[in-house]
Amino acid sequence: MNTSTSALVHGYEVVIGFETHAQLSTRSKIFSRAATAFGAAPNTQACAVDLALPGTLPVMNRGAVERAIEFGLAIGAHIAPRSIFARKNYFYPDLPKGYQISQFEIPVVQGGCVEFFLGDEKKSVRLVRAHLEEDAGKSLHEDFIGQTGIDLNRAGTPLLEIVTEPDMRSSEEAVAYARELHKIVTWIGICDGNMQEGSFRCDANVSVRKPGQPLGTRREIKNLNSFKFMQQAIDFEVRWQIERIEDGHAIEQATVLFNPDSGETRAMRSKEDAADYRYFPDPDLPPLVIADEWVQRVRAGMTELPRVMAQRFATDYALSDYDATMLTQSRAMAAYFESAATACGQPKLASNWIMGEISRRLNAGEIDITRSPVAAAQLAQLIRRISDGTISNNAARQVFDVLWSRGSGDVDQVIEASGLRQLSDSTELEKIVDSVVAANPKNVGEYRAGNSKALNALVGQIMKGSQGKANPQQVNDLLRKKLG
Repeated sequence: MNTSTSALVHGYEVVIGFETHAQLSTRSKIFSRAATAFGAAPNTQACAVDLALPGTLPVMNRGAVERAIEFGLAIGAHIAPRSIFARKNYFYPDLPKGYQISQFEIPVVQGGCVEFFLGDEKKSVRLVRAHLEEDAGKSLHEDFIGQTGIDLNRAGTPLLEIVTEPDMRSSEEAVAYARELHKIVTWIGICDGNMQEGSFRCDANVSVRKPGQPLGTRREIKNLNSFKFMQQAIDFEVRWQIERIEDGHAIEQATVLFNPDSGETRAMRSKEDAADYRYFPDPDLPPLVIADEWVQRVRAGMTELPRVMAQRFATDYALSDYDATMLTQSRAMAAYFESAATACGQPKLASNWIMGEISRRLNAGEIDITRSPVAAAQLAQLIRRISDGTISNNAARQVFDVLWSRGSGDVDQVIEASGLRQLSDSTELEKIVDSVVAANPKNVGEYRAGNSKALNALVGQIMKGSQGKANPQQVNDLLRKKLG
């Protein structure tokens, strides 16, 4: 269990576990050749196997298995050499067979963990398992005509259900975990991560307890499809459970839904236990056997993992673990950083600009770094001009403003057009220094008497006299030399 301390909520400890359904990026379904494309007209992507017509049999999608293996390798899990499929029995209109093919006793991915930063604190959430299963269809409720339609396009869509231990202790930590998991599955390409289309759906199991007490009764918040709603839903559920307990009521295990309009959760049904589903091995599917050679082939074809890339950034570019992790939040951001850092030769400065000014503006505009108006090459050129003394840090921010607003432009041309080049001519600068020293005998006397702060006043006067164009380091050096 995560042993890091966490703040209590009104004297209660919050306990959170996650179940996440990641839709795998195969072109066909897990047990049939029907397409998985989003947005097709209802029931146009459901074949005889998906409809459970008599005489049809499921056939395993090799691509779905390979994506499960990739995920297991990405989180350091055990890949089961032999796993089995089971029938999860329940009756619902959008479940044609009357059962869902899933994995129960022996899942394909076992254990592993997801590591991430919450602020500057490193966290780790243990995973119980990740198992393959098929999705159900979808019920479409047409309230205005009082009817419900069934769309079976999603029936049989391949899912990887990822289950954690109850290791999270706050809504902030839960959201940070979900973001990291989302990053992993999209980074390795096994899921497109589109939460609005249902490709990445999170269920949060939430309970509260007094410190040191056994785990409380949990309630499962279903189908959280945005990180913002995820935090709101958990926070409301925590408050609701604490209020119920404080009023003398017991918490009953249940499945609940979050209403983003009201900001509240409401019970949908009592939560089923595994026994309620009457799991038994699916007789139509043989055991899934994964040889070590297959695992190694998948490993060899995988892209560099974010945690591995972060370690490389920390080593090669002398960055902190936190900076390296933040710069590998997406493959696009990592590529942007590496391109800028290589071009300017100042990786720490590149990191500071990306994590600071660029990230701030991207967040404000709600855009991805792939749409940044300032390209990596422009940022590198800007950093070079800071490093070689052409412009000051303040001037660099003004140049950046111009580049961002225009969406294009050459750094050197902007510097010249804006008159931001630093004054580095020693003869001209020395004249300004001499005049400031002559006009401020009091500050000069205080500095020579040992008051080092008096130097700052002189520097300020010189910067003012040069209209902010003097090189601050050069000013300091000249002043110290003249004042002994």
